[in-house]
This record gives sequence, structure tokens and C-alpha cells, in this order.
Amino acid sequence: MNPSKESRNRTLSISLHAVFFLSGIATVLIGQVLPALTQRFSLSDLQSGYLFPAQFAGSLTGTFLTNWFGRSGRLVYASAIGALLMGAGILMMNFATFPAVLLGFAVNGVGIGLTLPSINVLILERNPARSASALSFLNFFWGLGAIVSKPFVDTTANGTNLNVTTMILAVPLLTGAIAIFLSPSSGEAKVEKPSDENESLTPIWSTPIAWAIAAFNFIHVGFESGIGGWLTTYTTRVEGTSTLHILSPTLIYFSLFVIGRGVAPVFFRYLDENKMLLISLLTILAGLAVTLSAAGIVQLGVGAALCGFGTSSIFPTNVARFSKTFGPGAMRRATPLFICGTLGATVVTWLIGFLSEQTGSLRSGMFVLAFSIAILIALQIVLAFRMPAASTRS
Repeated sequence: MNPSKESRNRTLSISLHAVFFLSGIATVLIGQVLPALTQRFSLSDLQSGYLFPAQFAGSLTGTFLTNWFGRSGRLVYASAIGALLMGAGILMMNFATFPAVLLGFAVNGVGIGLTLPSINVLILERNPARSASALSFLNFFWGLGAIVSKPFVDTTANGTNLNVTTMILAVPLLTGAIAIFLSPSSGEAKVEKPSDENESLTPIWSTPIAWAIAAFNFIHVGFESGIGGWLTTYTTRVEGTSTLHILSPTLIYFSLFVIGRGVAPVFFRYLDENKMLLISLLTILAGLAVTLSAAGIVQLGVGAALCGFGTSSIFPTNVARFSKTFGPGAMRRATPLFICGTLGATVVTWLIGFLSEQTGSLRSGMFVLAFSIAILIALQIVLAFRMPAASTRS
């Protein structure tokens, strides 16, 4: 590789990880600004819940577009356009009417839907020999962004005014979009795509295993979005006040989420995918038991820590499992996998708000999360017997 091409590869890799960090902030921002928007527009829990489908409908659209970009070998461009749209959508959150803000979340969602799967696939294809570790490292950056999101909003927001918050986030996103766009030639040229003939020999979406993995993604991404989106509001209900805490449960959740992704490669030296997933799910279930019975901030923080650490490695491990089952080239035909995740996020986050409105208790709505994990444990046991996992030691 000549020095110029190597430099472009390095620049692209840094830019992709940087944008993934910013996308972590942009993805979970909805949960952190939800109390401010609820106050600005005097929203009920059901009305607040409409913000989530708006963002995830946009994300679904972006995921469909990613499929086209992937098949035409332009995932680098998809990542750049996605970063651009996230920046634009975030700025639209300052609009004076609720429908306009909903549109802003939808635009942000399109950007997320383009960026997250595109960068995941790019990193996976650039690291075929260590896919689980590379994806865990990449998603470690997303988790760092998620950690920063709440203290970032707490520090920069002025009551219901989010002008400074959105501007500070939008500028680096637009900068990242330009950086990625200027280095496309080094991105996908090195990826050896399977021929159409070889692709046709693997009818991925006609197999029950593929849909079982997609169903797993549907429920788990729903759980991640549900707890990430509602935990800040749930904390204010448990505390009975919106007082800020230096170590808020939301910050603790995302901190342990990142720590878990950082240490995941160590666990993968001793555990295969199936064991890792089952242990992680049981950890989440224990965390939810503490969270849903919490009477104060300390207990809620403990539950959030367990949930964050437990969920940290599940998404990248499930994606790696899909890739290892059907081959690295299958990721360019993995659109249904990512779509199921987006649909799961939409359903679970909305259902929490709906049940909260119907029962008059957000705690009751949060029980959707416990039900989701119970289903995942059962599904994981079935998958473990149907398809023994290859070791992810890499």
C-alpha cells in the first residue's frame, strides 16, 4: 500500500470512529432532552412517546437507503450523508412547534439509519479475522457518546432552550461528514465482495436461523432504546424531582455500557457467543429486578449499572453471529436485520409511553423491558441449541 492510500485509510478509520462517537450522542439525545421538550410543549407521556416513532421511522428509512448504498458499493458516502442529516435534524429540534420538532427527530433518524449500519459493515469488512472484537471496539465509541450525552445536555441546555446544545453537537457532525466524504476512495476499494453467483448460493432470508437472529435484534434493540430513552424520565418519577445528580442512573447505565464493551474482548477469550449472550441477558434481568423495585436513586443506580454492563456486548455479538453464520459478504444483504432493530426500538419505546399513560404509572410501562429480556433469554436458549457458536476469540 502506498503512503498516500495508507494515510487516507487511517483518516477514514479515524473519521468513522469519530462520527460513531457523535452518533452515540445523537441517538440517545432524545431521552436526555425529553424532559425539556415535555415541559416546553406541555406533553403527556403518550405525546412524548411520539418522539420515538418519529426518530425510528426516519431511522427505518435510512436503513432502507443503506441497503441501496451497500449494493452499489457506496457505504462510505452513506456514512457521510448520514452524519450530515444528523446535524441538520438536531438543529431542527429548536423549532417553535411540536410537529416541526417531530420532523427534526425524523431527519435525525434518517441520519442514524444511514450511519450506524454503514459504519458497522465497513468496520466488519475491514476486520474479517477479528469481527467481534472490532465491532465491540467500534461500538465502544458509540457508548462513549451515549455516556457524554446526558452531562452534555445538563451542562449546555438552558431550561427548555436547546440552542447551544444542538449547535455544539451539529458542528462536529457536519465536519465529520466532510472528512468522510473526502476519503471515499480508500474505503471500500479493499473489500472483496462476493460474486453474484456465490451470493445466490446463500439464500439468507429463506432460512429460519436468519429470522431468529433478526427477531433477537428486534427485541434487544427495542430494550436498548427503551431503557436509554426513558431512564432519565423514570429517574425523575422515582425521585419525585428533576434534581440533577452527578452520578445519575442514566450516566451510570451508559458508563457501564461502555466499560462492558471495552472489556468484552477479554471475555471472548474464554466464552463463545452463545455463553456470552446468555450471561449478559441474565445480568440484565437481575438489573431490571433492582431497577423496577427501586425506591431511591442509589438502588436505581445499581440496577442501571447491571443493565448497562449486561447489554454492552449483545448487539455487536449478535451482528458478528449473523456474519459468521452466513459469511462476511452477507452483511451487505443484512438490511432486514437492521430494519428489525429499528422496528423493535419503535415498538418498545412507544409501548412504554402507552402503558404509562393507560396505567398512570411509568414504572408499569417500564415492565415492558423485563418482558423483552425474558423473551430474549428463551430465544437465546433455542438459538444455542440450533446453531452452536464458533468461538469469537480474536
